[in-house]
Amino acid sequence: MKIFDSHAHMDSKRFDSDREQLLQDLPALGVTGVMNASVNVENAKEVLALCESQDYMVAAVGIYPHETHLAKPEDLKALEILARHEKAVAIGEIGLDYYWDNAPKEVQKKWFVDQLRLAKRLQMPVNIHCRDAHGDMLEILKAEQDGNLTGVLHSFSGSVEVMQEYVKLGFYISLPGTVTFKNAKRVKEVAMMVPLDRLLVETDAPYQTPAPFRGKRNDPAKVRFIIQEIARLRGMDPEEIGRLTDENARRIYGIEDI
Repeated sequence: MKIFDSHAHMDSKRFDSDREQLLQDLPALGVTGVMNASVNVENAKEVLALCESQDYMVAAVGIYPHETHLAKPEDLKALEILARHEKAVAIGEIGLDYYWDNAPKEVQKKWFVDQLRLAKRLQMPVNIHCRDAHGDMLEILKAEQDGNLTGVLHSFSGSVEVMQEYVKLGFYISLPGTVTFKNAKRVKEVAMMVPLDRLLVETDAPYQTPAPFRGKRNDPAKVRFIIQEIARLRGMDPEEIGRLTDENARRIYGIEDI
């Protein structure tokens, strides 16, 4: 089975004890690609350096909504420089998070728009985090969509109707391990309805571990359990879902060559 993990954080300290061995082992487990997201400028440098260690790893550089209140005006220029690195394939992880009160909403929105415009200038996709903020998120994306904006809604948790709005705007939908949870009705509904040419899968490693490993550390090899559940829900062969999500990830991130 082909496995492309469209969103992970392999720089997390939770991998410090065995990161090197794990990264060496992943290709033999069917992992064809891993996109590693960053949360601020300094972290983006670390993520890019990590991605240099493995041919199959790529990065997104950006300022996470929880970090926006700490961001400085010069950080946008720094991101532009980092985004030109050969391993950088997207601007992210950017977006809005109203669940936690870590940064003022207006600050989050300002930095989100600034980074969307940076992505458009650089002709790069965006990797978007959205939690409890789909109203403002859709409003901003509709205002900024000029035909030059595309990207991924990472760890999607919205309804089928909201998913369809993002797809109309030209975005891809990435589903995490929560789709394997027994009572995760809404994300299962999305898994059955999202167009197959807009579907991605992710671990968000080391977080959101799928069943039957819930509660343990997540890693990219566990994408297979997400693929298997989506295939079950749609009545398809897991190999086909793996192939399609691999192709979709390579298309949106422009990385057919790895």
